[in-house]
Amino acid sequence: MNEYVHIEVKSDDKVEKRLKEMALYMKNLKYIHYMTEAGNKGVAALQAATPKRTGATADAWTYEIRIDDEGATLSFLNNNVVKDWFNVALALQYGHGTGTGGYVPGIDYINPALHPIFDELQAHLVKVGDITWGTM
Repeated sequence: MNEYVHIEVKSDDKVEKRLKEMALYMKNLKYIHYMTEAGNKGVAALQAATPKRTGATADAWTYEIRIDDEGATLSFLNNNVVKDWFNVALALQYGHGTGTGGYVPGIDYINPALHPIFDELQAHLVKVGDITWGTM
């Protein structure tokens, strides 16, 4: 004989809102493993691809994963900043003035380094579940 138990819980709006937040967090949590793996691989790829004179810019790559109402976001950061405003990684990527009227053209090293990492991450996340893939 099969018996089923039915439980009904009545709650106020605050409890319901919190339960929805927890459900969203748990949904995003299943992607964190893949994003952490991609973050580590991305940092290694960026370190290898970054033009090196002293190695300070290559060594300054990190990543960050943020979870919010919109989902989870993987960001790559470089904290090699000179005089509180000059980000060396971006100057290498996009080019910069020399201060004496000259210009040093950029080298596209970030996009080629990260493209295979994001392709792999996308393949993993599509396999695991229902995701919306943003533009890169």
